[in-house]
Amino acid sequence: MYAFDYRRPSALDEVVSLLGGLEEPKLLAGGQTLLPTLKQRLAQPGTLVDLAGIPGLADIAAEGGGVRIGAMATHARVATSDVVRAAIPALAELAAVIGDPAVRNRGTIGGSVANNDPTADYPAACLALGAMIVTTARRIPADEFFAGLFETALGEDEVIVAIEFPRPELAAYRKFRNPASRYAMAGVFVARTGEGVRVAVTGAGQSGVFRWGAAEAALTDDFTAAALESVPLDASDLMSDLHGGADYRAQLVKVMAKRAVEAAAR
Repeated sequence: MYAFDYRRPSALDEVVSLLGGLEEPKLLAGGQTLLPTLKQRLAQPGTLVDLAGIPGLADIAAEGGGVRIGAMATHARVATSDVVRAAIPALAELAAVIGDPAVRNRGTIGGSVANNDPTADYPAACLALGAMIVTTARRIPADEFFAGLFETALGEDEVIVAIEFPRPELAAYRKFRNPASRYAMAGVFVARTGEGVRVAVTGAGQSGVFRWGAAEAALTDDFTAAALESVPLDASDLMSDLHGGADYRAQLVKVMAKRAVEAAAR
């Protein structure tokens, strides 16, 4: 690792002040992406600002029929939360299939969303459920938050405080996992609300998570797996790597979408 300073503030306003006043600061949440990056000497922050000392950031509460999940809530806590299970079972199920037990007990929802890895699971849930990302400065709709590979709408001195998920009528998430990393090679979150259907895809897009508009239109008219049979998905916009080509991922997306619809409709 490169040398760096370490700070552990006890209040959010102190975090914001540090981000605005330090040279090359980096926030530390669960560290499941950041720490391996530091070990490989692929990042060189001047100061690590640890969020673990901020009270209340891991709280989970029912809110407006949905749930508000603090940014420092671990994947394991989301997966086992009675509040999440009661309001949005699909979100708890998504959290339960992230990584392995070690990752789930250290990784955080806020860290995952802020990092916006193109193969991460939570971004698909945020988009499909129409979540609101709450920061120290504003409230950002999920549709405006994810800006591309590892890019978000967050400002340099802005910190995610919580994510608010409205309760859908029906929802489910299914993914095809890389057998080694357990990251999604194709993950699809389907949610039906009073305003229609939202379908979000992760693990496959060249620009990261995205909504599949054609599938949304088809499922709004007919919420069945059969409705997706003839729905097109342009493979030219999908990733191609050593794990699978774009055409293969396009097929995986369609299969995962059908499985998600079937699971949501049970």
